[in-house]
Amino acid sequence: MKNLNLLKKSAAIAAFAIGTGFVSAQSTATSTNVNKATGAVRLIDNKGTIKYLQANNGITAITSTTAGNTTTTTWQLGGTLLDDTYIDVNGKKFALDKLKFATGSASTNATDASVHGGSGTGWTVLVRDEATGEVKKMMAADLLQVQSGEETVSVPSDASNATTYTVTGPLPTNIKNISVYRNGAKLIASTDYEVPTATSIKLKPSSSTPSDWSLHTGDVIEIQWIK
Repeated sequence: MKNLNLLKKSAAIAAFAIGTGFVSAQSTATSTNVNKATGAVRLIDNKGTIKYLQANNGITAITSTTAGNTTTTTWQLGGTLLDDTYIDVNGKKFALDKLKFATGSASTNATDASVHGGSGTGWTVLVRDEATGEVKKMMAADLLQVQSGEETVSVPSDASNATTYTVTGPLPTNIKNISVYRNGAKLIASTDYEVPTATSIKLKPSSSTPSDWSLHTGDVIEIQWIK
């Protein structure tokens, strides 16, 4: 009898801890009340008040159907977010251990808002939207782009007037990533040429020594760029 009374007291203490302390610790300020839903687990605290615990917003509740365990309900990660959800790390580390290396090729067929197990293959890259904090995904080809190009033009007969040449481009915005050669000799960026638009190069012949030079009919101008 003594052991039975002790067991009853322990059960009451556990119910109180779950019915009051646990809910208090997990509650967050919200402008919308969350009402009792189907599947909520009913508890009784130490004063006999009936209370309910339920899973919500990315947490799933699973109640066992195995004989001898039908009174066991487990909360676990996984489910559908019903509200915008933010985690403030408050200066602490937020980390995931034991992640696997991504193997194989980057995805070329990923789609917006896709789900796992769908038609997409390969891997994508997770990024953070600084304006909203939202985690999004990008195709690796969009994030890790390395583009280059090369075009060659010949100076026409009216060499003195033809200093701007159209290229397919688009050229990078940083002139340091654009190299221009005249008959194989590299010209100096900003001094000997400039980039007025994303699809044009303007040569800047000079009469000032010792860097004087001029265009002649038949000169071959080679433009290379990388971005």
